[in-house]
Amino acid sequence: MTQLSIIIVNYNVKYFLEQTLRSCFPACETIRAEIIVVDNHSQDGSVAHIERTFGNGTAQTPLYIIANSENTGFSKANNQGIARANGKYILLLNPDTVIAEDTLVKCIQYFEDHPTCGGMGVRMLDGTGAFLQESKRAFPSPEVAFYKAFGLAGLFPKSKIFGKYHLGYLDEHSTHEVEVLAGAFMMIRSEVLKKIGNLDETYFMYGEDIDLSYRIVEGGYQNIYFADAPILHYKGESTKKASFNYVRMFYTAMKIFVAKHFSGPRAGLFIVFLNTAIYLRAGIAALMRMMGKMAQPIFDSLLFFGGLFAVKYYWEYYVKYIEGGTYPDSYLYINTPLYICIWLLMVFLSGGYDRNTNSGKLIRGMALGTLAIAAVYGFLPEHLRFSRGMIIAGAALNTLLLIISRGIAHLIRHGNFRLGEPPIKRILIAGSASECTRTLQLLQQLQLGNQVIGFANAGKQPSSHPYTLGETATLENLVATYQINELIFCAKDIAHADIIRIMEKLSGKTDFKIVQPDSDAIIGSNSRDTAGDIYTLDTRFAIAQPESIRSKRTLDILIALMGIIGAPVLIWAIQNKTGFLGNCLQVLSGKKTWIGYLPSESQETLPHLRAGILHPLAGSDIDGLNTHICARVNFMYARDYRTSDDVRLIWKHRRLLGNKG
Repeated sequence: MTQLSIIIVNYNVKYFLEQTLRSCFPACETIRAEIIVVDNHSQDGSVAHIERTFGNGTAQTPLYIIANSENTGFSKANNQGIARANGKYILLLNPDTVIAEDTLVKCIQYFEDHPTCGGMGVRMLDGTGAFLQESKRAFPSPEVAFYKAFGLAGLFPKSKIFGKYHLGYLDEHSTHEVEVLAGAFMMIRSEVLKKIGNLDETYFMYGEDIDLSYRIVEGGYQNIYFADAPILHYKGESTKKASFNYVRMFYTAMKIFVAKHFSGPRAGLFIVFLNTAIYLRAGIAALMRMMGKMAQPIFDSLLFFGGLFAVKYYWEYYVKYIEGGTYPDSYLYINTPLYICIWLLMVFLSGGYDRNTNSGKLIRGMALGTLAIAAVYGFLPEHLRFSRGMIIAGAALNTLLLIISRGIAHLIRHGNFRLGEPPIKRILIAGSASECTRTLQLLQQLQLGNQVIGFANAGKQPSSHPYTLGETATLENLVATYQINELIFCAKDIAHADIIRIMEKLSGKTDFKIVQPDSDAIIGSNSRDTAGDIYTLDTRFAIAQPESIRSKRTLDILIALMGIIGAPVLIWAIQNKTGFLGNCLQVLSGKKTWIGYLPSESQETLPHLRAGILHPLAGSDIDGLNTHICARVNFMYARDYRTSDDVRLIWKHRRLLGNKG
């Protein structure tokens, strides 16, 4: 009989899923297990990648893949896996987790020794090695939800009153009976599921774990927080927890839970409170995200205003009104905001707000902005046309101030004035000499090889490699001595259990990543609230760079808007006239792009693009082309992408812009 069925629901996180599976197979070596992956219509080639990498699994542990044609939601997808499962125990596992080699054996043994245990969760660590509080939680009563929504749980995490949501008063290193298990790792007896039912499909995402935990307890079983089997759980890979969408979905799930399990006036009051909490938390989240994104543009606006004010002052007293007089207030209230907005827009489009922008992008943005201001100047009313010299002087001064301010900020963050250069990493690779060398070669292809300080040998024999600095047994000393700020583990040589143990020990002292055997992806996550930090060869593609993504989307929107506005004239040059307007709307909504890939399996290994209306060989007969040619064309388009290529293709094949794609 199968002891364990592992069910993993995946959505667009193929590299994290690969890592999860690579940790699962060793953990299943001493038990009879099966792994079922349910893919919710991923667009990143997850299914093909997993089939290519793992095939049908191993003789000991078969792998089954269910590929959905739509995103059915977390609950429904898990139920699909449960319907296929044959195990005595069911493990619902997230695709952004790493389990140790002995995790499953320990959990099953606990179940065998404790027949009243119906469900189990484990101690989870994030990508920095820090403990995740959601490993143990309480049911969301009105009091608990109030303390959580209004921040009291965060202020007093150890309190038995205010900290009940995450049960912060319970020792994280001790096993406890708890109320709620985390859906990231949720092991349940099959017989319990047969008694209480599977996941409630009313929940699309979030809340299904709370509902299932509640029904386990209602069924007369215990939920156990098992502290002796820590795992890694990279947070934020499929969702952004600070977004309004997350807040709305989370609290909507809570409303479903309350309506289902509470009754009477108490339930009505609870739902009113949850509705209030949705908009309160969503408002705070939106404000924080907006402040984070707008802080730099707001600062630049103030900087530009100061520069233009200084130029106005100088021009008044030393150029225009030497004998007395001032410019009218309209210069400050109309012209200055207009000039600032144009400069900000052009700096943005030039990449001036990218993560690692440089002086060249800032200068280009300011230059283009100045040209745009000069063009607008001619259309302004006579009483708003002030000196062109002031525009040029303001542009020069503000460009200088912009570069100086960014340089100072870069100095504070990174300790140098090399604006545009990413933070200097000091990377240590831990593994055998062969795996360390392979990882170094991957980093060299990504232009990160020169940031590798050395190797920590995990081989059975002492290493004579010139990069070797010491042994993995002395990792803590090596990190401190060489001021390492990123540690990469080679999972072929270091057990996942040891990786988890080391990460917890060195948490806060360095960042971590893991490279799996035969994998080209180096994976980590330095924040529990953001998507993972992945080094892959995808980064060599020009189309995957932030500036290209932004410029391609900007071009899409501009062409779509021009198409809609000029439709009465342009439509006569389009073959499929009704399809053209539909395409414009789909491009605006983000469902399509004007130029996409050729139909080919190669798309699965390239950076993701929206469905294309045209492709790089638009206008040509592609029916007779073999897959190799299509793959090569797509590869070259992604690798060498330039916005001008899209402009040329759109203009050349404008008659085809009404095609279905």
